[in-house]
Amino acid sequence: MNSCLILGATGSFGQAFARHLLKDSFIERIGILSRGELAQADMAAEMKDSRMRFFIGDVRDRVRLRRAMEGMDVVVHAAALKRIEVGYYNPTEMVATNIGGAINVIEAAMDSGVEKCVLLSTDKAYQPISPYGQSKALAETLFRNAYQGHTCFAVTRYGNVWKSRGSVVPRWQALLRSGSDTVPVTDPDATRFFMTMQEAIELVLDTIETMAGGELNIPPHLPAYRLADLAEAMGAKMKVIGMPEWEKKHEGLRDGQTSDIARRMTVAELREALNG
Repeated sequence: MNSCLILGATGSFGQAFARHLLKDSFIERIGILSRGELAQADMAAEMKDSRMRFFIGDVRDRVRLRRAMEGMDVVVHAAALKRIEVGYYNPTEMVATNIGGAINVIEAAMDSGVEKCVLLSTDKAYQPISPYGQSKALAETLFRNAYQGHTCFAVTRYGNVWKSRGSVVPRWQALLRSGSDTVPVTDPDATRFFMTMQEAIELVLDTIETMAGGELNIPPHLPAYRLADLAEAMGAKMKVIGMPEWEKKHEGLRDGQTSDIARRMTVAELREALNG
């Protein structure tokens, strides 16, 4: 891989992936495409590397995607509307970005001669019950069944990355910093998978290295944690608010790999992860 375009590159994964690629002296060009002009400006100021190319754009815009993909070997598609509750009330927007955007990425990649294109997906796509999960499930199908000519397409699927923007840890930490001693918990016994950002990066890199087209790569043996144990590890009291209809008590990555039967992390392990 000599060049890589990251879609949704100013998100938590996109920025971490770009930092990782910058450590590789063989990478000649890194494309950054997102809608956030301020986030891009901050990213450029922080990373300061002449190999980076910045594009303001949206996966809904196929013409812009083609322009950004010109001369790129690999595309990593991390752009999506991800807030489950937002998607519940705005399903058409989820469809336009997560499904229509996937179609645009596939066609732009084929038109531009990209060699490999990887979609980042989510455990919400397994037996989906929300517009977010349903839209990502169809995006997975589109990628795995895309025409495998010059361009190969594959999918990675995993749970929320630990401490990523918008996930439970930073949201609860913000509440505790504001002076509250209580966090909202849908169900104390609800479980979620635990995966670090470095593990997510390594999964995507391994997929790029080994893919032949049509793969769904899922990390094996991910541990999971109870929300009640996470609240205890953070020293917070719980206010049980109930599970909304667009969320599951337990998540799944595939048959036989669900968060309720995964290895359960202890409170001590969670404390160590919070301090890491």
